[in-house]
Amino acid sequence: MPSTKTYGTPSPANKAIGGLPIMHYFDFASRGRGQVVRLMWEDAGIAYTDIRYSFDEYPEYKTTVIAEKNPTTTLPVIELDGKILTQSYAILRHFARQLGQYEGETEEEKYLADMICDIGSDWRTLFINAFFSANKAEAYPKHQETDRNRFLKALETHLNSHDLSRQGPYVIGKKVTYADLVIYQVMHDEQLTQNGRKGLQEYPRLLQLVDAVENRSNIKKFLESERYLG
Repeated sequence: MPSTKTYGTPSPANKAIGGLPIMHYFDFASRGRGQVVRLMWEDAGIAYTDIRYSFDEYPEYKTTVIAEKNPTTTLPVIELDGKILTQSYAILRHFARQLGQYEGETEEEKYLADMICDIGSDWRTLFINAFFSANKAEAYPKHQETDRNRFLKALETHLNSHDLSRQGPYVIGKKVTYADLVIYQVMHDEQLTQNGRKGLQEYPRLLQLVDAVENRSNIKKFLESERYLG
């Protein structure tokens, strides 16, 4: 049976987004597309309810509970104020607009955040394909040596070459956006932010982004709490 827990106390940020959101997602530690949404909620001080489905039980709920809420039967699914929200990156942009932060202010900032997010999305797709491959023992090491390195180099280049990115630790410089959380989460899920960050030693600009995200007050508290599941 899915586990259900509520975290936090409703705050002004909850009021800004319309209430207390309920997330339906896999019981996949603190990883995946659903986790990046949780990371934004944690950073913004948003209380939320977390419903987690084990991989074994999900097929049963996929054809019933989830299918009723989302015709594509994909997760995460968010329930909020009588509405259903799907597609993780659209969800992030939606909450960013409601909160009046996390997406940049100028068109240039918004474009850069969107572009870096899209790169992160492409990277995550390749990562998931390899990580959950039927031949993972061969597919994932190959991914680590090829596609992962390609995306790390591309992101390092983008962040070092854009005028905005050079002004601070985040994608658009001094202000955090949803794109920082997206890139941080895929690096976390690839085990690049753990174990002394050995896989990021050749990418100082990405290390700077990781430090900035992990040292944000609410995220730091989250990573040190029982809510963080690795």
